[in-house]
Amino acid sequence: MTIWVNEQVDPSGLMYACIACCDETQANECHQSFEENLTADQKADGWVARMREVNSWDEVPVNSLKLD
Repeated sequence: MTIWVNEQVDPSGLMYACIACCDETQANECHQSFEENLTADQKADGWVARMREVNSWDEVPVNSLKLD
């Protein structure tokens, strides 16, 4: 099973938002939304939106919104 994890991370490396799901289309839409919601100033300051794949719900951060 593949689980896509979308994260918005602040310049210090702290996770601001996280959504995990099993649907690739939904994950891509979420990633695009995370990217679009970062302002130019946030990006310049080092904020990032990233998407990664994991194989188990155990690898998903505890504080994430989990969509199945």
